[in-house]
Amino acid sequence: MSAQTATTASSSTDVQQDVPGWAVLGPGGIARRFLSQLPASAVGATLVAAGSSSPERAQAFADEAAEHGFTGVVAGSYDQVLADPRVHAVYVSTVHTGHAALVLAALEAGKAVLCEKPLSPNHGTSMALADAARQAGLPLVEAYMYRFHPQTAALLELVRDGAIGEVTHIDASFAFRAGERSGRLFDVDTAGGGILDVGGYPVTMAAAIVQAATGVAVAEPTELTARGTLGPTGVDEWTVAHLTYRDGITADVRTGVRVQDDNAVRVHGTRGTITLADPWTLGDDPTIVVRTVDEDPRTLSFAGEHPYAREADATTAALAAGRVEVPEYTLDESLATARTLDKWRAAIDLRFPFEAESADIPTVSGRPLRVQDSNPMRYGEIPGVGKQLSRLVMGVDNQPDLAHASAIFDLFVEQGGNVFDTGYIYGGGVLEGRLGKWIQNRGVREDVVVITKGAHTPFCDPESLTKQLLESLERQGTDYADIYMMHRDNPDIPVGEFVDVLDEHRRAGRIRVYGGSNWTPARFDEANAYARANGKHEFEVLSNHFGLAEAYDVPWAGCEHATDAASKAWLEERQVPLLPWSSQARGFFTGRATPEDTSDAELVRCYYSDQNFERLRRARELGEQFGVPATAIALAYVLNQPFPTFPLFGPRTIAEARSSMTGLSVDLTPEQVAWLDLRD
Repeated sequence: MSAQTATTASSSTDVQQDVPGWAVLGPGGIARRFLSQLPASAVGATLVAAGSSSPERAQAFADEAAEHGFTGVVAGSYDQVLADPRVHAVYVSTVHTGHAALVLAALEAGKAVLCEKPLSPNHGTSMALADAARQAGLPLVEAYMYRFHPQTAALLELVRDGAIGEVTHIDASFAFRAGERSGRLFDVDTAGGGILDVGGYPVTMAAAIVQAATGVAVAEPTELTARGTLGPTGVDEWTVAHLTYRDGITADVRTGVRVQDDNAVRVHGTRGTITLADPWTLGDDPTIVVRTVDEDPRTLSFAGEHPYAREADATTAALAAGRVEVPEYTLDESLATARTLDKWRAAIDLRFPFEAESADIPTVSGRPLRVQDSNPMRYGEIPGVGKQLSRLVMGVDNQPDLAHASAIFDLFVEQGGNVFDTGYIYGGGVLEGRLGKWIQNRGVREDVVVITKGAHTPFCDPESLTKQLLESLERQGTDYADIYMMHRDNPDIPVGEFVDVLDEHRRAGRIRVYGGSNWTPARFDEANAYARANGKHEFEVLSNHFGLAEAYDVPWAGCEHATDAASKAWLEERQVPLLPWSSQARGFFTGRATPEDTSDAELVRCYYSDQNFERLRRARELGEQFGVPATAIALAYVLNQPFPTFPLFGPRTIAEARSSMTGLSVDLTPEQVAWLDLRD
């Protein structure tokens, strides 16, 4: 908000500031409900502009605004409205597939954004929008208006206070019967159907109740099962899902656009129930009924409220306070909801054509992908690759779909990354194909370095190596691997047989550089001794487990680590480029590892020791000096070794990717590296 309109706000609804100017982008039915309640704004918010792709619709909405006391509303295109200096916040209310572009455009124009649900059709796009808001320092609020109603606040307070004992189960529904199978609700190209249109209401309500019951900031189901019906147009017309949360609370949620449900919320506890008969539309007098074993039923009334005005005020209060989100419904909650809705759709085999694995998914902004000038990346070289390599390598094993992968890969490239690590066995081959499709969509094959791995146990032999290499190249849609590594070694086969077949593929142009993943230094040396004696190309890269935490075991059979002193000395002597995996010790440095918590058996088996907890303590101490988390120090430790390193990381979200990349900004001295490793 501009200086003349922004002052400090003490809360979302008790705001002291000059009148905020609002614009509506997408003047449809839901926008008219927003318009009808905006006059009830506690801070006198006013509508100053209406934007649409149709000049006629924009003007009609501007004319209608006068009936609600908003005069002088300017009608125009989206670009014209976003350029208006009187506009401080925008309400995006187009069809679902139109949200992302307008949200990004509004943030780039310096406006706060209240976006109708869903924020976008899938989690991949939604996390890109959340990241854009965080980078811009501007509020982005997903408009589940019921979350701003006093009835919802009262429900959550009852749960927190234990009014019905411990919460055990939640039943919530939002479903209606549309008259005909036509319009946006039944169009796959506009992400129609019940789950994205209204299914988010019961999902977000269940999450809010679990959060209130357990005290967690964000509740997300650990298990989700669902059944449903896809109609003749391809959208979900009726579906039921069962959710299980980490502490054992369960929820049944229902949604649809061809079946009318009771559209209520009932919370079951060990001492009674809480019922909301009107949780979503919130008419003139919504009520909460509490029934318990030790008191007569009681009814709480919440008449005369205006939730659309409240969500508008919460958005502008966040803008005035310099916050990027509102407490009633945070960005992390929005992202958890998006993941849950993705899982719900996946459970009933619903994927829209524009997000299919074969789709040409563009960047979220719609603009060509480019490396940002202010990127933090560092670079190095591996002789023979013929391209500069980013020191950080993106693993491609944590992306559930092409939309999600595209958003993370795009961010990585924008931040200067260009090396991707994949493997023949990842996702049964799906993930190699997903990477290849993204590369094809962006047209960046010669700009990126692709590490391909094959010959994994039990198919670790020369014949399997050739078969898997050729199949990997076909999946990726390319004719060469920048770097090819055997995913495992097989000591039962003479090493020369592997060298021979790898050298043959290299001379044929299918491989530019090769090496081994999870190979011992001794076997690596043996391979190169054979290569030198027989005029073959040598192994030039190694990918073993390496990081600040010393590994006492490995998570998977056949893995090799290089965290012991002898391996470190070998790497320094040979100067072999190391592409380490699990450089952050599978979460050991994130804060979830404590000596008292032994719930993660793998983490305990591989890393728990007094020495590693001392390394963690030192990483935290050094992190405080640099102003970065311990995970960044753990990455910096790997980057600042006396031998070439290109650490692999596998972020599940854009936020995780950015957090990891903070390690690129840390330069450690040899003395600090030694201190972290307990060598002084």
